[in-house]
Amino acid sequence: MAEASADRSPRPRIEGLADLVFGLSLGLGSLSLVVSPPTSISEINNHIVVFVLSFLILITIWINYTSSMSVLPVQARSVIVLNVILLLLVALIPFLLNAVALSNNSIPIASQLAIRNYASTLFTLDLFGLLLILGLFYQILVYNEAKSASPLLRLYRHGRNILFICAGIMLLSGAPIFSYVILGNPVRVYLWYVPIVLFWLRRLTGFRF
Repeated sequence: MAEASADRSPRPRIEGLADLVFGLSLGLGSLSLVVSPPTSISEINNHIVVFVLSFLILITIWINYTSSMSVLPVQARSVIVLNVILLLLVALIPFLLNAVALSNNSIPIASQLAIRNYASTLFTLDLFGLLLILGLFYQILVYNEAKSASPLLRLYRHGRNILFICAGIMLLSGAPIFSYVILGNPVRVYLWYVPIVLFWLRRLTGFRF
């Protein structure tokens, strides 16, 4: 019995928990559309944009996550710790994104702007953490595959490099200078699309960089 327990992989439980957290985050994002009924056409459009952005971020993170977790040594302590942190950051996405995009009109405009700027900084750091952890997952794969000269080594290196580059962009965009508002949004908000565009461009075209 002890040997059977030792041989049993925790992978299904970890992946099951991850799927639950990702699913709940998507559900909370859609729930916000219901509990905050729009009062104008522009609000409808704004709510849809927020949900689409949240959906694209979560799906992009989930695809990267499942791709690496399918081959990672899940029982390793470092992988477990990184998993816990990643899932915490995923769970924060709907709350922080709504705080950025959906303003509370019952408070002064100055307070609204201050809240949006603070929330956008936190969301940027959240994205930085997610991308960094995904990059570290690929770094573990690179380290493991380098020992056996696997043909997958080059693929893992490409994945790691793009994730670290995107994480660096997110960290840089957390600087106060990127809180400057253009078209009603802090500049850093537009940089959130960079990882999404690069990931899908790389996935759909097969371009490696």
